[in-house]
Amino acid sequence: MSKREKKDIGGRLAGKGVFPHEMAFTLLIPLRNMFLSPRQLIKRLELNPSSKVLEVGPGPGYFSVKVAKAIPDGELVLADIQQEMLDYAKKRVDKRGLTNVSYSLCDGKTFPFPDEHFDRIFLVTVIGEVENQQAYLKEFLRILKKGGILSISELAGDPDKMSTTEIKALCENAGFTLDKIHGNKRNYTANFRKE
Repeated sequence: MSKREKKDIGGRLAGKGVFPHEMAFTLLIPLRNMFLSPRQLIKRLELNPSSKVLEVGPGPGYFSVKVAKAIPDGELVLADIQQEMLDYAKKRVDKRGLTNVSYSLCDGKTFPFPDEHFDRIFLVTVIGEVENQQAYLKEFLRILKKGGILSISELAGDPDKMSTTEIKALCENAGFTLDKIHGNKRNYTANFRKE
């Protein structure tokens, strides 16, 4: 890797925009549990064993493995715009022998799923990186079942972090209704329902 490529990756790591897949290993540091643990997230998602769940922007699968284990009779789909992130997450999932997970490479605008397919859609430190947030939310509204939850978590230290006020306005403008906010202003999960 050239010095210029390393500098570009470093700039993307510290700056706004899509997280570089070359630095995916940093997303697996257990220190993340201080901000939001997989166990906390699962509780906030209000999952049942047969839930159909979409994780958007899973990175290397930090939350994916535990979520898949929490829905043994359900389905977890990991969707990302970077094939490298999906490959990384797949290795972690496969290593644990989980068979209820599938993968979808997305184009950043639409999602290849039928209407009202998912019970839950969740994103952790992703929505601020999304170029066309309204297009994503329109798609989420389409593919989420009535009564389903769109769950958005934002954590301290993320350069793309959005405030609860920004998230609330964004989601309500797209047709979602705020259900609950867990955590605090620095580290929170905002759950929205499709009515």
